[in-house]
Amino acid sequence: MCGIVGVVASRSLGEEVSGCITSMLSSIHHRGPDEAGYYLDDGVAMGTVRLAIIDLESGAQPMSDPGERHWICFNGELYNHVELREELRRLGRPFRTKSDTEVVLQAWIQWGPECLTRFNGAFALAIRDNEAGTLFLARDRYGKRPLFYTEYDGALLFASEMKAFAAYPGFRFEFDARELASVYTLWAPLPGRTPFQGVRQVPAGGLLSVEGGRHAVTHYEELRVDGPAFDGDEREAVAFVRETLRRSVEVRLRSDVEVGVYLSGGLDSSIVTKLAAEQSAHEVRTFSVEFADRTFDESSSQQLVASHLGTRHSALRVSHRDIADSFADAVWHAEVPAFRTSFVPMYLLSRHVRDAGIKTVLSGEGADEAFLGYSLFRETMLRESWNTLSEEDRLRRLATLHPELAHFGAARRSHLLGLFQQFSTERTPGLFSHELRYQNGMFATRLLKHPGDPLEAMRELVRGTPGYHRLTAVQKAQWIEYKTLLAGYLLATQGERASLAHSVENRAPFLDPSVVRAAASVNLRYDDGSDEKAILKNAFADDLPQWTLSRPKQPYRAPGSAVFKEQRPDCLELVLSENELRRIDCVNPVFAGKLVSKIMRAPVEQISTKEDQAFVYLLSTAILNQQFVLAGQATSAGVAYGPKRARMNLRTTVDKRRVAVRTGADR
Repeated sequence: MCGIVGVVASRSLGEEVSGCITSMLSSIHHRGPDEAGYYLDDGVAMGTVRLAIIDLESGAQPMSDPGERHWICFNGELYNHVELREELRRLGRPFRTKSDTEVVLQAWIQWGPECLTRFNGAFALAIRDNEAGTLFLARDRYGKRPLFYTEYDGALLFASEMKAFAAYPGFRFEFDARELASVYTLWAPLPGRTPFQGVRQVPAGGLLSVEGGRHAVTHYEELRVDGPAFDGDEREAVAFVRETLRRSVEVRLRSDVEVGVYLSGGLDSSIVTKLAAEQSAHEVRTFSVEFADRTFDESSSQQLVASHLGTRHSALRVSHRDIADSFADAVWHAEVPAFRTSFVPMYLLSRHVRDAGIKTVLSGEGADEAFLGYSLFRETMLRESWNTLSEEDRLRRLATLHPELAHFGAARRSHLLGLFQQFSTERTPGLFSHELRYQNGMFATRLLKHPGDPLEAMRELVRGTPGYHRLTAVQKAQWIEYKTLLAGYLLATQGERASLAHSVENRAPFLDPSVVRAAASVNLRYDDGSDEKAILKNAFADDLPQWTLSRPKQPYRAPGSAVFKEQRPDCLELVLSENELRRIDCVNPVFAGKLVSKIMRAPVEQISTKEDQAFVYLLSTAILNQQFVLAGQATSAGVAYGPKRARMNLRTTVDKRRVAVRTGADR
C-alpha cells in the first residue's frame, strides 16, 4: 500500500520539479511512512511513498525493468501475484524481487493494458514507457484505491490524494457547485468526478493514457452485476459461495506483515473473521468500534463473535466528544463533503489499529452490494410489486424494511403507505430504485446558490452505459450502489481514506471479482429477498453464533448533528454566522443560516433525517473550504481545522536526467 504522485508536461521540467515532487509526496506521507522515492525524466516526474506490506526489503519504488525502459509507481496490492509471477516466469520474464509491484510491471511489459483484466487486487498505478514516450494511469475495477488528476499550466498532475496538487506552484482549489449538488443528492461523487473544478478521478476500471501532450480515458473492464445463473441446486450453490469466499480470504492473507480483521459483529465481518481464523498461521486479532452512545453500540455482538471464534479482540470506545474533536481531521483526509459522521469512528479505529502494530486489515465491505444485503434492495422489490399487493401485505413488508429507523415505525406507517404509492412507478428513467433516496438528498442542494439539475449527470451515466436498460430493477440498484455509494463513500471516505490516514491498508474479500460473479449467479435464484443474504447464512450456518445469523441487519451508524450541537467543537464556528457562510462562494448563506439555526435550537427529535444530513454536509463543506479553497496551498491548511502534518525529509542526490531516488521518511 502506498501513495503516488506525478507531473507530466509537454516541455522539459526545470530543476525545481524535484522540490515540487518532494512536497507532493510530503503531503501524503501518511499513506506510506516506510520509505519514499521519485523518478525524473524529460517532461515526467513521478514518486511514491510506501507502506511496506510485501517484500519489505527489496520492493522499493519507483521500480524499473532491468533495461530501465519502463518505470512504475504502484499503490495497492495484487492478491494473485504468486500465480501471475509463475505464469510470467514461464514466458521468460525476469524477476529481481519478490514484490507484487514487479509482477505488475512485468505483466504490463508482457501483455500491455490487457494485463489489467488479469489482476485481482486493489490498486492505482502509473507506468512510464521511456522509449514510446507514454504514461498510463489505471485503477482497480471497483475503485478501492484512489487516483486523481488535473491539468494546470500546461501540465497533467496526478496523485493518490487531491491535496498533493496544492504543492504545484500556482495551483488553487475552487468548488464546483454542480458537482457539490450531485454529491449532496447521491451521497458520493459520480465516477470520475470530484467536488473541485477541473479535478477528476480515473474511474474504477479505468485507464488514462498520456501521449504527445494529450490524454484520454477508457475502461478496460465494465462493471457486471448480471450473469448466467448458477447451474446446480441450492446445496451446491451454498458450497460454491463458501469455497469462493474461502479462496478470496486466503489470497488476501498473503502478506509479510500480520493481517488483522475489522469485526463489526454483523454477518459479513463475522464470515471474514471465521475464514481468516481458519486459515491464518497465528491467532487472529480483531478490532471494532464501541459507542458510548448505546443507540449506536454493537459491542455485545462483536464480543459474542470474537469469543465464539477465539480471536484476540480489541475495541475502541468512541464518544460524542471524540467524533466532534476529530471531525475536521477526518474531513481533511476524506477531501469530499460527507452526509454523516460514521467515517470519523473508522478514522479513529485505524489509528488504534496502527498503534497496536497492525498495518493490514480485512473487512466485510462489499458484501451488501454483492449479496443484496441492503434494505434498499428489498424496498425496490416492494415498490416494484406495490400495485399487486394487498394493504395488509404492504404494511407487513414495510414493517421489516428499516427496523433501526424511528420514522419507519408503526406511528408513521400510514404516511409511508402514501409515500410508497407515489413512488410505485418510475419517475426518472433508470433510477427507480433510488428515487426515494434522491428525493431526500435533494433537500441539501438548497444549501447551494446555483445547484443546477443534481441528477443530470447521473441520468447521463445510466443512459450511456451499454446494457443498463436490460438489467432488472434490483440489478440496476446494485449497479448504482457499486458506482456511487460504495466507490465514492464506503470504500473512500469511510474506508481507504480513513484507514490510510494512519497507514493501515484495508482489504475487502467480498470485492474479489470471483465473489462478485458468484453472488450474481446465485442472487434471487435462492434468495427471494424475504430473508436477507440467505445464501450466505446457509453457507456459514454451522460456523457462527445463532444470534449473528438470526438477528435483523443493523447498519453501521454514528450520531449526527447532535454531536456538534452538544460538544461545540472549534470547527463549528465556520457555520455559526452569516459572515463565515459567505466565505463559501457557492453556498446560499440565507438558507444555510436558517438550517444551522434550527439544528442549534430545536430538540433533536424535531430534526429530520434530511436536515441532519444537510447540516453534516454543510459543516464538512465549510471545513474543506477552509482547508483547501481559502488556504491557497493545502499543505499549510488545517492549523485550526485539520491535523498537524509532520514534514517528510527526502535526502536526494539527483542525476541531471533520469534517476530514482529512495529514502526513509522522517515522521
